[in-house]
Amino acid sequence: MALTSIIAIYALFWVMTAFLLLPFGVRTADEAGLSKIPGQADSAPAEFHPWRIVGRATVIAAVLCALYIANYIEGWVTVDDVNLFGTPPGYEPRQR
Repeated sequence: MALTSIIAIYALFWVMTAFLLLPFGVRTADEAGLSKIPGQADSAPAEFHPWRIVGRATVIAAVLCALYIANYIEGWVTVDDVNLFGTPPGYEPRQR
C-alpha cells in the first residue's frame, strides 16, 4: 500500500471519528446552569473544547487506520467473508 493511500485512509478515519465525537460530553447552558445569550440556540454547547476532540480523534483514527492496514496486509476479513448475497454467476475469486 502506498504512503499516499495510507495518509488518505487516515484522513478519512480522522474526519469520521471527529464528527462522531462531537456530540459526546457536550453540556448545554441549561445543563451547566448558565444564562443564555439572546438568540442562542437551546442546543448550543456551554463550553466547547476543540483540542480535546482533536486529540481523541487523532488517537482513535490512528488505531482504526492501523487495524485497517493490518487487515489489508494479513487478509483477516476479505470481500468473500462479507458476501451476503452469494456468488454471482461467472465470478472467479482472485488468487493471491
